[in-house]
Amino acid sequence: MTGSDSARSIDARDVLEALGTLERRVAALDAERAVRATITRYMALCDVPEDAGDGPALAALFTADAVWEGIGPQYARKFGRLEGTDAIVAMLRRYLPPEPHFAANLHFLTSESIDVGADLATACGRWIMLQASRHVDGTAELIAARLTVDFAPAEGGTAWLIRHFRTERVLDGPWPLAAAPRS
Repeated sequence: MTGSDSARSIDARDVLEALGTLERRVAALDAERAVRATITRYMALCDVPEDAGDGPALAALFTADAVWEGIGPQYARKFGRLEGTDAIVAMLRRYLPPEPHFAANLHFLTSESIDVGADLATACGRWIMLQASRHVDGTAELIAARLTVDFAPAEGGTAWLIRHFRTERVLDGPWPLAAAPRS
């Protein structure tokens, strides 16, 4: 082997290693994007009016063994721990049309942090959620909650599903602006 052959061989190994690193980074970015798309769709399905209450669409966002859990003093008592897609969707639908609970309900996510496991088999997202609600009785409230959500990749696809959803109410209060009469 000549000196230039050896240099090309080393360069080829370096290139292959760099390509492998790039491939892993792109896969992690794709997973992060898919996690973001799943949580965004979840929030949209919980907004009123919108596609709220679409049980099959909500169920499609969760793994079969999913857990939805209220944590902290307020939400542990209010929601507890629900296991399985059917139980989760049934609980969510109690707050969504056609049930008379919200006249309007919007979710805003901020302070995002998404960590994808090195093996691309797990991801954990953290957000602060602001929920602005007008109830059918005319009252309105603003809620801030901390979300920690574990995700798993869907079988045979690029989508990621919610495996363990945790929500903790951090602060809340009446929202006079939303309760004011509309002109």
